Amino acid sequence: MLAKIIAIGLATLVGICIAEGAEPNGAPPAGWRVVAGPAKAGEKPGAPATTAPPEGPATPPSAALPAAANPATPITPPGAAPAATPAAAVAPTRLTRVSPGNGALPNDAGQVWREYDISPYTRQVTGNDKPEQAIVDWILRETGTEAWFSHPLGILSAERNTLKVYHTPAMQEAVLDVVERFVRSQAKPQTIGIRLVTVENPNWRALAFRALRPVNVQSPGVQAWLVTKEDAALLLDQLRKRSDYREHNAPNLVINNGQSETLVRKRPRSYTKGLMLKQEWPFHDIEMGQVEEGFALQIAPLVAADARTIDAVIKCQVDQVEQIVPVWLDVPTPNNSSGRVQIQVPQMTSWRLHERFRWPADMVLLLSAGVVAMPDAGKSTAMTLPSFFDSGPARADALLFLESKGVPKLPPGVVGTPDPARTGALPYAGRY
Repeated sequence: MLAKIIAIGLATLVGICIAEGAEPNGAPPAGWRVVAGPAKAGEKPGAPATTAPPEGPATPPSAALPAAANPATPITPPGAAPAATPAAAVAPTRLTRVSPGNGALPNDAGQVWREYDISPYTRQVTGNDKPEQAIVDWILRETGTEAWFSHPLGILSAERNTLKVYHTPAMQEAVLDVVERFVRSQAKPQTIGIRLVTVENPNWRALAFRALRPVNVQSPGVQAWLVTKEDAALLLDQLRKRSDYREHNAPNLVINNGQSETLVRKRPRSYTKGLMLKQEWPFHDIEMGQVEEGFALQIAPLVAADARTIDAVIKCQVDQVEQIVPVWLDVPTPNNSSGRVQIQVPQMTSWRLHERFRWPADMVLLLSAGVVAMPDAGKSTAMTLPSFFDSGPARADALLFLESKGVPKLPPGVVGTPDPARTGALPYAGRY
């Protein structure tokens, strides 16, 4: 009887060992070690030893959670290879090498740090949240943008009252010359007379060429001259007597020195742009389009420190609809036949002028864009059928007169004369 009980107990013990992953002979699984811990209370010193997993790196708390509590982390049995990490969770490898540097600005070209007080100018400018931006723009025009974004290292930063510059001593001198022009003027308003006129025939040059002093121009097709104020007044008087003369704009702009103003005269022109088909009657919707016809003229004048010359960036943009080209489309009708609907394609003509000029303050700068589209053809705003049969687009010689009428008086102790070699259009130097 006793032998039968012992046999049953041994069989049960072997089944438990197999279920727990132990060897049938009672040895622990491969890779496990036997731990003989201290005897517990009430336990005899000869109690069986327990098994523990092999020693290794500590398991993160999240990995120790049951699968239900941490489904994203699979439980790896002892001795098994860890599960592969999903490809989406691996951060992309960057090839760019980044270093913290040595913590100091490089000055291999002798760069120096300078801070310029521009408050005498900026505190006088009203109606502009960032008047200091005009100083930055003019510095970039004078020095070029490449000088600040290539070797040697350069820094140009402006706050409301301070301009911070890090560059070579030679560049610092160039920056100082520009800043001095702003600070000396103290943002005193300049009155600039702007007159935009057109004449259909450019033969006005035959009578006026003796009074015109040509200057250099960078833009193709554009001509420029210097004219005395007396000769400019006589020329305008002669042009007004012509039947093809038309004056489009003749204001006197009051501009803070160095800031910019824009004149805009545009009008919307509507046309049938296209059709959008649909399933129900009338099986299509008409899509309307709109273009703006007219001109926009922007000028930014800057008076020199000696008040004898004026620099100005002039940007003019003219857009005109020459004609409307009709296109007929076949569309379905309720009786399964086809109907015809007209859409329109505008034929545009445009011209652009973007130049920086320098001229004496006591003279008038006259610009001609050549025979181009007229800034305002005088047509009705509605594009109707008769416009399809116009004899041709309106063309004319566009003339722009620029005259300084309110340059500040020469500051005490400042003398100087305009540099004839730098009169006219100046080379592009970056930001315009």
